[in-house]
Amino acid sequence: MSPPVPALTPEQKQELASIAQRIVAPGKGILAADESTGSIAKRLSSVGAENTEENRRWYRQLLFTADKRVEPCIGGVILFHETMYQKADDGRPFPQVIRDKGALVGIKVDKGVVPLAGTNGETTTQGLDGLMERCAQYKKDGADFAKWRRVPNVPNVPIAPNIPDDPDVPNVPNVPRAGWPHGALCPVQEGRR
Repeated sequence: MSPPVPALTPEQKQELASIAQRIVAPGKGILAADESTGSIAKRLSSVGAENTEENRRWYRQLLFTADKRVEPCIGGVILFHETMYQKADDGRPFPQVIRDKGALVGIKVDKGVVPLAGTNGETTTQGLDGLMERCAQYKKDGADFAKWRRVPNVPNVPIAPNIPDDPDVPNVPNVPRAGWPHGALCPVQEGRR
């Protein structure tokens, strides 16, 4: 179990606010380049490329070194674990390539969506175990923000978009708390209804 998380210092609060503001500054958005190895296989196979680590690296390098006209539009780039530690052809780690273009580096910290045992098609997001430790390591390795994907699937249950999530529902992690003691790894939560 993770140790208790201390409250944010004023400096950490300011850092979180600054990161969040840079990601969503007017005219900017997030480039999601955090496809899992399985998901990126579909993209590669559509152009006849084999799903190898080198081809995944090459594909992502194309995204990160695209025409300079896209630079003003990207506030942050979300990476998959593998990509966080890959390098461009010129030897620069991808996080540095992204920073050199003026964007912040994000990392996907959940471990994917899986079927929920004992249900009829419900799903849940996994990855709470070790979340605080992963956030600490990613911060040390250059991440500015963390993305948690929460995509619950409860068949035949309509969910109104204006009904807030229930904070007591299991498997809705407090991602911000996981990053607090490690230099304010700013949280981003992806959710679909």
